[in-house]
Amino acid sequence: MKRMDHLEHLDKHLVEELTEVARETIREELREQTRRQRRRATLYAASGAVALYAGGALAFALGLALDAGLPAWAAALITSAVLGITAYLLRGAARPHHPTGPTPEAEAELRNRAREDALRGPMPTGGPGIPYPPSPPMTTPQPESTPDPRQRPI
Repeated sequence: MKRMDHLEHLDKHLVEELTEVARETIREELREQTRRQRRRATLYAASGAVALYAGGALAFALGLALDAGLPAWAAALITSAVLGITAYLLRGAARPHHPTGPTPEAEAELRNRAREDALRGPMPTGGPGIPYPPSPPMTTPQPESTPDPRQRPI
């Protein structure tokens, strides 16, 4: 009996040690993934900032080029219109395109399911498929008699 108690203590100790090793391994792996993702996010942010400055410089160059042949206000107006149209097109490109109707594959799948349901026949009664009991008929509320405003309560 004494020997079994000693083995039980060893089992508990072994389980605790394995649990700790697994936790440390997972922590280290998560730290490494976090480091890589943080670096990638920093590079994306930096590239976005540089692209913003590049876009500003391009807009400025476009404005200066248009200013050579047009008044300054017209060049600025055309430049802002070009930037607005570009922003609109980029926003449209960022949105996912959903087809207006189901795809032919989805339509075929729906037809197959309907055919299978028709071959199975009606659903059995009872069980979780029981419909709600019928609701009582709705009665229309009768308008209350409105007292004559000329009469005063006594």
